[in-house]
Amino acid sequence: MAKITTAQLLKLKQKGEKITALTAYDASFAKLFADAGVEVILIGDSLGMVLQGHSDTLPVTTAEIAYHTRCVRAGAPLAFVIADMPFMSYATVEQAMQNATPLMQAGANMVKLEGGDFLLPTIKALTERGIPVCGHLGLTPQSVHVFGGFKVQGRDEQAADLMVQQAIALQEAGAQLLVVECIPSALAERISKALVIPVIGIGAGKETDGQILVMHDLLGISSGYIPKFSKNFLQETGEIKQAIGKYIQDVKQGQFPGPEHSF
Repeated sequence: MAKITTAQLLKLKQKGEKITALTAYDASFAKLFADAGVEVILIGDSLGMVLQGHSDTLPVTTAEIAYHTRCVRAGAPLAFVIADMPFMSYATVEQAMQNATPLMQAGANMVKLEGGDFLLPTIKALTERGIPVCGHLGLTPQSVHVFGGFKVQGRDEQAADLMVQQAIALQEAGAQLLVVECIPSALAERISKALVIPVIGIGAGKETDGQILVMHDLLGISSGYIPKFSKNFLQETGEIKQAIGKYIQDVKQGQFPGPEHSF
């Protein structure tokens, strides 16, 4: 497999071929995913919940993300690796540059930031200095206390229109990728069609340019509960490699997510 780049991800969108993405936190799973053909690996701050046992993502530190990024890069040297910037690690432009640097040095191809308009100067500053950015709209887990829980976003017309405007603004500021989480399928489709850059969905229906899942949800091993938008592919296949292959196949063929996984 050739090294995956932003240019290749853009070509996949232009060709109408779905992009597959998964979270990973260590070399072994990263290698498994990359060898199976997963294009994008995210070191998510979800590690706070699935690895550390917290109830949300807020306690995760930049140093922890950097550590897991190094592990993932070692296992998947050719994959496109995105590192989440943790809670309050990019409250100012200066903070963002300072904290994005160790993530890129650890092997990330891109950093991911949650939020809308307030991020525009930060995205511009990072990209001008050679740090590619992935945006994240919809349910942004770092804002869970503002939302009052893990709730679907953009349900009413005004909120939906605002999210489309924010997505376009993030792209214009320099974001080269966008994740949309827990939003109605129709809104995700609108955003995907409005943007030139690839849009990766999680709980956002099948009309986005690609899909991402937390690996623990895909394998049915998350403590607590499996979100409505996820699917236990291991239960269906009985073997981890086959579960990953089935996920890739179902995303590429537009069979996942189905209506039962969408809002």
